[in-house]
Amino acid sequence: MVHSGAMFDGLAVALITPFRNGAVDRQALERIAANVVEGGARALYPCGCTGEATSLTREERETVIRAVLAVAKERAAVVAGTGTAVTSETIELTEDAIRLGVDAVMVITPYSCKPTQEGLIAHYRAVADRVDRPVVLYNVPARTGVSLAPETVARLAEHPRIAAIKEASGSLDQASAIRARCDIAILAGDDSLYLPLLAVGARGVVSVAGHLVPGDIAAMGEHAKAGRFAEAESIHRKLGPLFRALFLETNPAPVKHALRRLGLATGELRLPLVPVRPETAALVDQALERAGVVATARSGR
Repeated sequence: MVHSGAMFDGLAVALITPFRNGAVDRQALERIAANVVEGGARALYPCGCTGEATSLTREERETVIRAVLAVAKERAAVVAGTGTAVTSETIELTEDAIRLGVDAVMVITPYSCKPTQEGLIAHYRAVADRVDRPVVLYNVPARTGVSLAPETVARLAEHPRIAAIKEASGSLDQASAIRARCDIAILAGDDSLYLPLLAVGARGVVSVAGHLVPGDIAAMGEHAKAGRFAEAESIHRKLGPLFRALFLETNPAPVKHALRRLGLATGELRLPLVPVRPETAALVDQALERAGVVATARSGR
């Protein structure tokens, strides 16, 4: 088990779920996970939005989590996404993940049903009361239709097992308001906001671009925390086009295209997600080249 204090610092990667002929491609997943750990990721997040979790069966989730745990071992924490729109199902998936040996779980705000803030509090407390691992709140209103208010986060942070929040609202003000009310660990949910969020008290990032440039993103965070802001900003500017390109269409379609281009996965998605349009693919390819990713992959390093 990785100490909870360390798993929320620096680079974490929200892993894709690679598919081959419609099934989970375990070999590709292990290869991708190993690459990002070797590149400096301190935590791996399988079965989240980037992992197309809503398309996975309970058995497939177990396959994915087992594969990631096999790679991570003592080198990186594993934080499995277990949240659904139903509290009882979320508890079942959370218990499954903990039985498999994850270090923590990430629970997205329930989608579709649009609970009130009191409903969100009841949901998260019901989950946290049933676990013996840290719980990461996941606030991504663009996907779920509901946002955790800073006051709600502060109330939830009083629970001894609610330890962090992946803040993907895209708002610096939201993160600042949370920081002003409690000391929960704040994790950037958007690569492009990682550096700005560090300035207002965030501790790490749950990254998509980390599939492709883990070393650069890890270094950016280390530079910022050491006060070397010019060096951190230089990396931020270099990677900016890649950060933007990976969200030109719904994640994970662009990053799956990039990983297919690099020969690391097939690029398959599950409906209703479809491959990126040709014009988006071209922009992702350009961003990869500007970030030096293609040259690195071709060199075999």
